[in-house]
Amino acid sequence: MKKWQTMLSAGMAATMLLAGCGSSGSSDSGSDKKGSVYYLNFKPEQDEAWQNLAKKYTEEKGVDVKVVTAASGNYETTLMSEMGKSGAPTLFQVNGPIGLKNWEDYAYNLKGTPIYEQLTSDSYALDNGDDSVAAIAYCIESYGLIVNEKLLKEAGYTVDDIKSFDDLKKVADDITSRKDELKFSAFTSAGMNGSSDWRYKTHLANMPIYFEYTDKGINSSEAIEGKYLDEYRKIFDLYITDSTVPGKDLAAKTGDDSRNEFEKGEAVFYQNGSWEYTNLVDSGMDPNELTMIPIYFGVGEEENQGLCTGTENYWVVNNEASEEDIQATLDFMEWCVTSDEGTTAMADDMGFVIPFKDAKPSDNVFVAKDQKMTEEGKTPISWAFTTIPSEEWKNGVGSALIAYAADPTDANWDKVKTAFVDGWKTEYDLTNEK
Repeated sequence: MKKWQTMLSAGMAATMLLAGCGSSGSSDSGSDKKGSVYYLNFKPEQDEAWQNLAKKYTEEKGVDVKVVTAASGNYETTLMSEMGKSGAPTLFQVNGPIGLKNWEDYAYNLKGTPIYEQLTSDSYALDNGDDSVAAIAYCIESYGLIVNEKLLKEAGYTVDDIKSFDDLKKVADDITSRKDELKFSAFTSAGMNGSSDWRYKTHLANMPIYFEYTDKGINSSEAIEGKYLDEYRKIFDLYITDSTVPGKDLAAKTGDDSRNEFEKGEAVFYQNGSWEYTNLVDSGMDPNELTMIPIYFGVGEEENQGLCTGTENYWVVNNEASEEDIQATLDFMEWCVTSDEGTTAMADDMGFVIPFKDAKPSDNVFVAKDQKMTEEGKTPISWAFTTIPSEEWKNGVGSALIAYAADPTDANWDKVKTAFVDGWKTEYDLTNEK
């Protein structure tokens, strides 16, 4: 029994009631019919760009490419459902080594394929421990605090005034004290709805995980001590107190709410990533008035801290697809990262930096900021959150953060700590059972 099926039998079957019960369909390998591609896309914000790219490929090559985009926060559930149907995805995504564990039995060996040969470094490939390549990263991204520099200037500051957590708090608190006069807030709403909570239970949670790993000289762990959870609380407190809305309203606030507030000039700071650039510019924001600064955390040499840069986006080809569909999928992947149409779409429409030899430079100002900071010797914060033991861990932390945002007491923060530390060990043990 494959690992995702084992997971279902352990208690996730309820999520599969609407799923078909056929096996993953495949045509006879001897068939001479042209293969097709079914890509289950992880990123809702790039859905339109992927649909357009798939259409271009079909028009140019005569190969059918279907793109289905999972709802935010529901990728794993959607993937399990789709893999249980006839005509399962031929191309899907895992978020790193932890995510790969559930799907390694389905991973076609990509070593030696054209897409693998296009990688600029084999560090962007995940192996199965047997000299085979199970997954390949298809984009490198950065996140931090997106800044409306025009509003920041109206408040009397520039980004040069913010080089540490203490600086950030000083500026944010001052803006908050004058928000009626200024007509804007410091931070957009830290929405804890499922379309937005990943920014805090995953991306912000990366900070205490990263610094603990750095202290210990490790890059994964079966347990977390929570050494930097006080700093996690301090930055989250800024988000919920120096905000467009009261903390009690955050449970219902969505990712769209947060982005719309920023686009309308209702807040100076917006925690998100380079993937949001196209949306912001398409809304009418001036790219010359946008930049990104690190999520200053009050730990280490903050003046040398860079943006959070890495990937949780790895392509996996379904080895249960027909030979024709596998070949069609490999051809599509190669086209995406080598053709002018594909590289332009990934750079300009999706805002990706792709780790492939024919990558097109992006005009994304957030990407440029990351590159500039790295060139200046700033240390990027790596994506340690890809080692989080399970989605259930994130959900536990997210629920505790919702309760804390509504009532920010010490007792409620203790529940965040419990979810973070005890929940990590519990979920690690469950997902690593022999």
